[in-house]
Amino acid sequence: MTAYARAALFALPLLVLAAPALDARPRKPARPAAAAPVRAALAGPWLYRGSDVPQDREWVFGELPNGLRYAVRRNGVPPGQVAIRIRVDAGSLNESESERGFAHFLEHLVFRQSKYLGDGEAIPAWQRLGATFGSDTNAETTPTGTTFKIDLPEATDAGLDESMKYLSGMVAAPTLSDQNIRSDLPIVLAEMRERGGAAARAQDVLREALYAGQPLATRAPIGTEASLTAARQDAVRAFHARWYRPENTVVVLAGDRDPAELAALVKKWFSGWTGQGPRVPAPSFGDPVAPADALRPAGAGPAGETPIGAARVAVEPDLPRSITWATLRPWRQVNDTVVYNQGLMMDQVAQAVINRRLEARARAGGSYLVAQVNQQDVSRSADVTFVAITPLTDDWQTAVKDVRAVIADAQASAPSPEEIAREIAEMDVAFASQVEQRALLPGARLADDITTAVDIRETVANPEAVLAIFRRTVPLITPEAVLEHTRALFAGAVTRAVMITPRQDATDANLRAALAAPVVADGTARLSAKAVSFAELPPIGEPGKVSADVQTGIGGIEQVEFANGVKALIWPSADEPGRVTVKVRFGAGYRAFASGDAPYIALGETALVGSGVGPLGQEELDRISTGRKMGFDFKIDDADFTFSADTRSADLADQLYLFAAKLAMPRWDAAPVLRARAAARLQYDGLATSPQGVLSRDLKFLQHNRDPRYRTPTPQELDAATPEGFRQVWAPVLAAGPVEVQVFGDIDRAATVAALGRTFGALPPREPAPAVAASTQAQVPDGGGAPVVIAHRGDANQAAALVSWPTGGGTAGLRTSRQLEILTNLFTNRLLDRMREKMGASYAPQVVSSWPVDLDSGGSITALAQLQPGDVPMFFQTADEIAADLVANPPTADELARVTEPLKQQISRAATSSAFFMYQLEGATGDPGRFAALRSILTDYTVTTPAAMQALAAQFLRKNRSWRVAIVPQGQGLVGNGSATGGGTGMMGRTGR
Repeated sequence: MTAYARAALFALPLLVLAAPALDARPRKPARPAAAAPVRAALAGPWLYRGSDVPQDREWVFGELPNGLRYAVRRNGVPPGQVAIRIRVDAGSLNESESERGFAHFLEHLVFRQSKYLGDGEAIPAWQRLGATFGSDTNAETTPTGTTFKIDLPEATDAGLDESMKYLSGMVAAPTLSDQNIRSDLPIVLAEMRERGGAAARAQDVLREALYAGQPLATRAPIGTEASLTAARQDAVRAFHARWYRPENTVVVLAGDRDPAELAALVKKWFSGWTGQGPRVPAPSFGDPVAPADALRPAGAGPAGETPIGAARVAVEPDLPRSITWATLRPWRQVNDTVVYNQGLMMDQVAQAVINRRLEARARAGGSYLVAQVNQQDVSRSADVTFVAITPLTDDWQTAVKDVRAVIADAQASAPSPEEIAREIAEMDVAFASQVEQRALLPGARLADDITTAVDIRETVANPEAVLAIFRRTVPLITPEAVLEHTRALFAGAVTRAVMITPRQDATDANLRAALAAPVVADGTARLSAKAVSFAELPPIGEPGKVSADVQTGIGGIEQVEFANGVKALIWPSADEPGRVTVKVRFGAGYRAFASGDAPYIALGETALVGSGVGPLGQEELDRISTGRKMGFDFKIDDADFTFSADTRSADLADQLYLFAAKLAMPRWDAAPVLRARAAARLQYDGLATSPQGVLSRDLKFLQHNRDPRYRTPTPQELDAATPEGFRQVWAPVLAAGPVEVQVFGDIDRAATVAALGRTFGALPPREPAPAVAASTQAQVPDGGGAPVVIAHRGDANQAAALVSWPTGGGTAGLRTSRQLEILTNLFTNRLLDRMREKMGASYAPQVVSSWPVDLDSGGSITALAQLQPGDVPMFFQTADEIAADLVANPPTADELARVTEPLKQQISRAATSSAFFMYQLEGATGDPGRFAALRSILTDYTVTTPAAMQALAAQFLRKNRSWRVAIVPQGQGLVGNGSATGGGTGMMGRTGR
């Protein structure tokens, strides 16, 4: 039941290398094969046969005589759009040894040329229909399937019919010529190269070791260079004929149309498709099996009596140490019944209890930074319980021992009723929120639910059914039941382990022995039952009075000002039931810091919220929000700071309290700062292992003309940072500068104003933001010079390059910034055509425009690509040629339409959500010009002329104004440029660190 699966999925921490990102979905650990029957062929819609899960009646299911299945439904989110999904049950696990990578290669080739589309015509065809390449038009290949995705905005009768025609020809009759193969091969190899490196090697080790003996171990969707290079049309056509058949295909449409119309389109374009030859059964994906020499763990442990198979240690010098062990069971298809889903829910409670205890130990300063348990079904190959750890130090044995001790305690004795109640409350509010917001579910997500259900061989259920099943399950979630499910999570056929380590200080035998060693259950991480209530918290201050209240003239948005100077924008909207979004914008952003504050800026992004408010530390913050829909995101921008959260009307007042309390009574707990420091230190070296990592480390610094506040701090600088220093930097930041609050969504106007008065209106008058030492204008690098060359320590075939042209900033230039978005999209299409489609030199080159509204300068147009080192000069030349041509010649009318139509559709869709208006009006209480600018946004982004674009290019895209960066492998230098690797000044003088 995919609605439950999505809501309950745990996300793994950033630094933990856990299970390979295949097509894993959370499911109940499979019982022995005899107790896990294959779905019976009972009457009813094809997706629900063998299931008693309540059918989602808004879906209309059908089957064509040729065996193709379809599902269609009406959905008006966003208005006018139709989401199309075509899923073929053919992924990398369907490949033979000589066909490795063919499923993914075929995904590319069907876009190249097919029955109704000539060579390279697919992307332009959908752009003319308003669909943006990469977001509205895309595809994905996993080990178990290939899915083609089109989100067609403003789907006219003709546009929808054309799209179904194109897709039918792509799936049933692609050209697949040797010429097509030669054209797409460099693109696929570029994708392989750009996704390679240390992190990819670590994932490969995990897959090969954990699924040893099964096809999944050697069937990564990307394939191998040897098999792809050897591909010829006969072999690719044979793979297509074998697996691309109507019986293996599901077509899904969800959108603003009568389901009967959608079903008629499926029949019109897919009824004539017939498979070639007899249907071939899917190959066996195998079962995990313990080897003959498996170890038996001594005493109680996280694997129980599960035998311990192979353990593997792999060295990656620049990656943080990570340990993953997995208890594997055979995957078996099951009847997706209510009882089955109740078991899933109890499994989720069992995992949540363990993970909360593991987190409590980490927060208290344990031996590991993060640790987590996560059960998944992986690619219909294994039912797996993963344990993933990032040790804090080189003493990984203690980290493994500590995590095993927490898990052993969970296996030894049942959790307390209070622990269970806490997790039930969290799950209940998640499911209830889905019910409240059901009307907001976009058609694209609903269509994806069906393809996911087909992939995992389960059903879909509407949010009401999921909530009802959960609430029927709650009485069954007893301590004894959770204990039983906990033990089942760690029982299986075999346990295998992998450690990624920066140095060879461990062996396979060491790791295996650590998992087999005796372990003593540790119950000290069990959480106390002490409740925390908002009623017990101190008030922010005397409730503030409203000093001004005006309508903005934008929809129902109202501006309220309190006597203390805090200003709020509120918009009660019945169009988004159950959803409330809060943003608090305050202070001066990066401008508030001194030049030496970079370590504390970086730590603040992850530790400021966790350091607490008033009497609430991080644990109390978690506890007080139990069973509530609340959040606390934090962001630092050039000119402001932002707190944000998605909440609901019932929790809004308390959400506002937490945000206001952070400004009024910040707490300065040391533990979150020390933990954030450890995480940043562990992560730093890994940034040098790829061009992408170097860009994430250095680009912001370079864009701001090497302003030291934007520098990624080194481990040495982090080591020198202290909790007291953190407080000294952040306390004045929280205390000064204007405050703007936005509350948009399903709210009661009077209750919201009253809650604002008790929280932000009760703050003492704010001190002005400290004067900015230099000009508030952002500094940009000088143009016209030689490229800055930075070294990375990753693979020798990886490089990246960028060219950036300074533009501007500020509200007065908003129309210019919007017209620049059109120019940027023209540039993107040409760069994609040259660098990807024609040269195959880069998988995903892109051009982006930025325009800081709060500053008078600092904007840019930046062209960026990942490449082979020898292609960097060619990228610079190509970018310069495209820029020069845009300056010299106006674009054609068709070229312009392929840009402006998708932009028009993007804005029209986005404007159906209050989030769009919230984003556009950030800062409007201090800069009323933003209200006026909002009224012209659609025209500014979509109405232009070829001559206007040429003039804009002439203004900004001059070569002598641009600056450029090359990121190349250490020791290679920049071919044809004369610059030495690591050249430049300051930070850039180091070899990629």
